[in-house]
Amino acid sequence: MASMIRKNATKPKLVEQSRPTREEAETAVTTLLRWAGDDPAREGLRDTPARVARAFEEWFSGYNEDPEDYMKRTFEEVEGYDEMIVLRDIRFESHCEHHLAPIIGKAHVAYLPTNRVVGISKLARVVEAYARRLQVQEKMNAQIANCIQKVLEPKGVAVVIEAQHQCMTTRGVHKPGVTMVTSTMLGAFRKDPMTRREFLTIIGNPASSLDG
Repeated sequence: MASMIRKNATKPKLVEQSRPTREEAETAVTTLLRWAGDDPAREGLRDTPARVARAFEEWFSGYNEDPEDYMKRTFEEVEGYDEMIVLRDIRFESHCEHHLAPIIGKAHVAYLPTNRVVGISKLARVVEAYARRLQVQEKMNAQIANCIQKVLEPKGVAVVIEAQHQCMTTRGVHKPGVTMVTSTMLGAFRKDPMTRREFLTIIGNPASSLDG
């Protein structure tokens, strides 16, 4: 039982029996189309509810994944390598939980291994799994870092996310071109300014305020 709890620790709480059916989801989209002022029965919108439902399955597939699973297969034959490992410019597409508007950006991930490393594609998959959920950038940033720290137990983890939020570029204040930058520094990246500075230099991050 304890192992099951740990495995599901990163999964959002979702009561499966309360999940609407696909038909109910499509009906909801039809209602929104009508509320917007259009006619869901016209040719151009006739298949839109089904298309939106399929799009939601793809956009929010992260709810069906446990990011920790991606980190469990590791490699120890690294000849004692213990320097920084950085995967930068991981492009992602997420959605704001407040307006369902797209969040498009890139993540930079680094860790200082102890005695094992993980395949680099797995780091990208962790980012993708959290991105494909309704998100707040600050929360997503912390989730990625905490997942890597929990499973790999490295000397430190650093995650920086740079993203543009369509909820403020296409509505509200209408400010295109604005990028939000967040960071989570754990272990050596938080305690050692030189380690943190090396990481920020590698990713070419102009936000010098992160190196406090």
